[in-house]
Amino acid sequence: MQCERQNTLVFSFEKQSPRVNAFQIHEWLAETVRIHKDEVHVIQINGPLRKVYVKFITTENMMRVFQPIQSDLPFHHANGEISKVQVDIAGYGIRRVRISSLPPEVTEAHIRKVISYYGDVKTLHDEVWSQAYRFKVKSGFPIIEMGLKNTYHPTLKLKGTAL
Repeated sequence: MQCERQNTLVFSFEKQSPRVNAFQIHEWLAETVRIHKDEVHVIQINGPLRKVYVKFITTENMMRVFQPIQSDLPFHHANGEISKVQVDIAGYGIRRVRISSLPPEVTEAHIRKVISYYGDVKTLHDEVWSQAYRFKVKSGFPIIEMGLKNTYHPTLKLKGTAL
């Protein structure tokens, strides 16, 4: 069964960061992230992936915590080491989007402008035919890696062409 997480923030610790225990995470969420105990429905810790999922009771509770976060949050370990913790709305995060049927005349600037509503474009590059083919040219399918900030429909229109 597959379902989309709702009202949930994901805190992603650096892969090489020291492990932290549940007590340390709870204290960090309260003291550094400033989450109130009456806002939280579930805290789920995935140790091997270094992720903590916090499901809030309401979207408003989640957004109160998420909106002021401008960059990675610090986590201060007992040994003095500091890890960066990336915060995203679960289900959003970094996505790889392949655009099909886009005329080659559509500029990269225009693609970035349209896509920026849905998230921050990290990379945009053209897919190229592999060495197995005679013509090693662009395939006409731009690929975007982006940090989602809004949901999007799998079919978007860009200059009259479906994305």
